[in-house]
Amino acid sequence: MKKLGFLSFGHWTPSPQSQTRSASDALLQSIDLAVAAEELGLDGAYFRVHHFARQLASPFPLLAAVGTKTRRIEIGTGVIDMRYENPCYMVEDAGAADLIAGGRLQLGISRGSPEQVIDGWRYFGYEPAEGQDASDMGRQHAEIFLNLLRGEGFAEPSPRPMFPNPPGLLRIEPHSEGLRDRIWWGSSSNATAVWTAKLGMNLQSSTLKDDETGEAFHVQQAAQIRAYRAAWKEAGHTREPRVSVSRSIFALVNDQDRAYFGRSGQSEDQLGFIDEKTRAVFGRSYAAEPDVLVEQLKKDEAIAEADTLLLTVPNQLGVDYNAHVIEAILTHVAPALGWR
Repeated sequence: MKKLGFLSFGHWTPSPQSQTRSASDALLQSIDLAVAAEELGLDGAYFRVHHFARQLASPFPLLAAVGTKTRRIEIGTGVIDMRYENPCYMVEDAGAADLIAGGRLQLGISRGSPEQVIDGWRYFGYEPAEGQDASDMGRQHAEIFLNLLRGEGFAEPSPRPMFPNPPGLLRIEPHSEGLRDRIWWGSSSNATAVWTAKLGMNLQSSTLKDDETGEAFHVQQAAQIRAYRAAWKEAGHTREPRVSVSRSIFALVNDQDRAYFGRSGQSEDQLGFIDEKTRAVFGRSYAAEPDVLVEQLKKDEAIAEADTLLLTVPNQLGVDYNAHVIEAILTHVAPALGWR
């Protein structure tokens, strides 16, 4: 059994061709798609976070709203850019959203991706410490966040508080028990996957990865997952870790599917640069008739290694069509691959 979720970037554009023309559309349709996905039997609803863009941004109001409208489905992010985050305030937001959702949050965090603006985190009030770069700052924010999620007291109480305090040092409230074990790190390299394991976070690996060996994307990603699991075992953690990968997968079951994605099945891995110095390999999309799609996916080594698969959805095509995309995978593909 493999857990299946969707991953939405939450794009919107004021275009007649888009079903998602405003920020309000993107947010409300995200909630509706999560509800529809739960009804179809999907396991997770995940949302991307981008700042300064016509996409989903601040995640916690959305996660809390989805939590009130659903009962079973996991609710997550992929990923929150920690360069922009105040760890203390984020612990409050995350704790509140997780309690509203009944302990269903699965928070993907990371050092972030290429941005819409130059050093956007500076506009949020953050600067790397002397001798650090923005990536170091993001990882430092993450480590503080993880430590605070343990719920241990650290703040000296006032001798004259407005309300009575419990004994000892105070922790950030509200505290959601177990959320610390449901934090994921979005990793694009083998080294950060190992670092992720040492800190006891679950692993998210997306549709791109640092090109470290020149091999096919799925082969490099599978090796990354194996390195992560080996590091997890070496670190001596007692719980079982989770690993997710993301893919664009479309089962072509009607003429509309073929019109939208018929040519996507001809795609191949692509090479490029995610910044001035990092060469990356971008994974192919999958789009084919169900029987062909099943045979193609059997050869994807990273999907086989992961316990969770996130399906990227074309959110601007509307809730009904995206629900159809999800249902087609659940009906025609997942059973044949043993995922259901």
